[in-house]
Amino acid sequence: MPVMAAALVVVPVFLQAPWVRLHPSSATLFTAVILTIGLLLELRGPERWRGFGPLLVGFSGSWLAGCLFWGWCRLHPLWHLPIEAFALPLALAGLSGRWRSAGLFYLASLLGTACTDGAMALTGVMPLWPQVLSAPVLEAPALLHRAALQVLQPAPLALILAMAVALTLLAHRCRRSGPGGRLAAATLVTTLVVDGLFLIAALLSPQLSGLV
Repeated sequence: MPVMAAALVVVPVFLQAPWVRLHPSSATLFTAVILTIGLLLELRGPERWRGFGPLLVGFSGSWLAGCLFWGWCRLHPLWHLPIEAFALPLALAGLSGRWRSAGLFYLASLLGTACTDGAMALTGVMPLWPQVLSAPVLEAPALLHRAALQVLQPAPLALILAMAVALTLLAHRCRRSGPGGRLAAATLVTTLVVDGLFLIAALLSPQLSGLV
């Protein structure tokens, strides 16, 4: 389960992002496929696969939110977290029943998103978000370079590292609280690893900061 949770954190980065950019409607409709597979696995799947059903149900919520934001609202960064949190009441309600894995995965993913957005806001690069996405192709590299230089200053880097340490400690604590905690920990740690790889890319080549 933790390995599957980690894989589902990576999927949106390399599959959903380009798909939404090319055809947001079909990417959004694919939510129904993910949700249906998750429900069928949980309700009728083989015993060894049944546990993956709720995990896919939780992932469907994150997938749908990502499609809605990046497909139609990507120029409004302040809407990102509210849209990502649309299923928060359902996730909280599911923690006490058979959909606990769904709720834990969704909540851990949402926490990772909140920390990433919070870091962008606190380091001052949030205003550059809509500028980069709406800029002509020839102008975007200059904006990306400016964002990289801003993030790579000592104070912003220290802030990012402090948040990373806090999330790592939280993941370590979750890991010690049973199977559900290990699932949440894997989700958080994978989010940190992905963001960390993008940050290293920016350190090596600031013009790649658009990935961050």
